[in-house]
Amino acid sequence: MRQQVDVLLGAQWGDEGKGKVVDVVAPDYQVIARFQGGPNAGHTLLFEGRKHVLHTIPSGVFRPGTKNLVGNGVVIDPVIFLRELKALEEEGVDTAEAILLSRRAHLILPTHRALDAASEAEKGKSKIGSTLKGIGPTYMDKTGRNGLRVGDLERGDLRTLYDGLKRKHERLLGLYGDLPDLREAEEEWMDAVRQLERIPRVDCEHYLDEALREGRSILAEGAQGTLLDIDYGTYPFVTSSNTISAGACTGLGIPPTRIGRVIGIFKAYCTRVGSGPFPTELHDDIGERMRQAGHEFGSTTGRPRRCGWLDLPALRFAVMVNGISELAMMKADVLNDFGTIRVCTGYRVNGSLTDRMPYTLTDDVEAVYEDLPGWGDTAAGIPAELEAYILRIENAVGVPVKLVSTGPDRAQTILRAPGVTA
Repeated sequence: MRQQVDVLLGAQWGDEGKGKVVDVVAPDYQVIARFQGGPNAGHTLLFEGRKHVLHTIPSGVFRPGTKNLVGNGVVIDPVIFLRELKALEEEGVDTAEAILLSRRAHLILPTHRALDAASEAEKGKSKIGSTLKGIGPTYMDKTGRNGLRVGDLERGDLRTLYDGLKRKHERLLGLYGDLPDLREAEEEWMDAVRQLERIPRVDCEHYLDEALREGRSILAEGAQGTLLDIDYGTYPFVTSSNTISAGACTGLGIPPTRIGRVIGIFKAYCTRVGSGPFPTELHDDIGERMRQAGHEFGSTTGRPRRCGWLDLPALRFAVMVNGISELAMMKADVLNDFGTIRVCTGYRVNGSLTDRMPYTLTDDVEAVYEDLPGWGDTAAGIPAELEAYILRIENAVGVPVKLVSTGPDRAQTILRAPGVTA
C-alpha cells in the first residue's frame, strides 16, 4: 500500500517547466493536486504538435483516468477557471470527471483584481511586478479572515457574503481614487460561479486521506518557484503563498509524515519575470539570445523574461528548504549554440566570498562564475559536455538530476541514470 504524497515544485523563480514534467510523470499517479497559487501561474504543455496553457487546473488533466484536485491553498478566479474548463472541453476532456475543487479554496472577486491594479500603480517604480490577477489581495483577505471560499457557494446567503466583502474593498479602493465601474465584471463573475456547479466539490483533506488509505498514488503540484516563496523567497519581490514543499501540507491538508519524493524543477539557466534581484542576470546580447532561443515570454502575461546563467547557491538553497530528493533539468537545448556556459558558484558580498544565499539579495551582491564548455546539439541525447555540466550541478547541490528535457514536446524527455553526488 502506497501511503505517501510526492511533491513536484519549481526550484528557481518560476517558469521552470513544471507543467511538462507533471504531464510526463502523470501516468504514475492517480491524483494530481495543486497546492498553492492561482491564475498568476501558467503551466505550458506541448504534445502531438499542440500547445496547452493551464493557469489553475493541475497539469495531469490530459491524462485519462487521472483526478485533478484544486486544493485549498489555491485561489480561484471563477471567470478564468471557466475559460480553462471550456478550452479543455473543446479538447475533449470530460471536466466533470477529471477535476475536483476543494471547498476551502478562496475565491478571487472582481474587486480583488481592482485592488491589485490600484496597489501596484501606487507603488510606481517600487512595484513588484504583479500579474494583476488579484492574487495578493485575495490571500490578504484569507489571512485577514474575511475571504470568500468555494464552499460558500453552497450557502443560501452567498450574495450577502459577497456584498459585504465588496463594500470593504470599495472603501479601500476609495483611498486610491475614483471607484472603477465593475458591474460588467461582476455579472460575468456571478455567471461563472453558476456554471461551476458542474465541477464536484470535496473536502480535500478527507479526499486525500481516503486516497492514501486506499493506496492511490498522489502528486502535489506547485506553482511559481521556491525563490518566490512568501517566507523564503527574495522578499518583497515574491508571491503571496508558500511555494516550497511545506506548502503542500497546508495547501492540501496532508501531514508532513506523508511526504515522499520531492522533485525540484530547474532550467539549465535562470529566468525571472517582473521586478526583484537577480544576481546572474544578463543585460547584453547573450541574455537576449537566451530569451529568443528559449521563447522566454510569460505564459500568463506575455512579458519578456529576464535571463541569466545558472545560480548554484540559489539552487542549493532550494534543495535545502524543500528537502528536494531529485531534480529535473529543463531547456538544456536552449544553450545548444553557446560555446561557453557560465555557472555561478558563489557571491561576493561586501568584499567577502560566500556560497550561501544571503538574507537579502541587493545590487551589492556580485555573482562569481566558473566557465564550462558548451555541448552543441542535444538531438541525439546527452553529449559528454552536457553530462559534465550535470555532474557539476549534482556535486554542488548534493542530489541527482534524474530527468533532462531537450525540447518542449512531451517526447523530448530523457530519463537519466544519475551520477554520484557529493
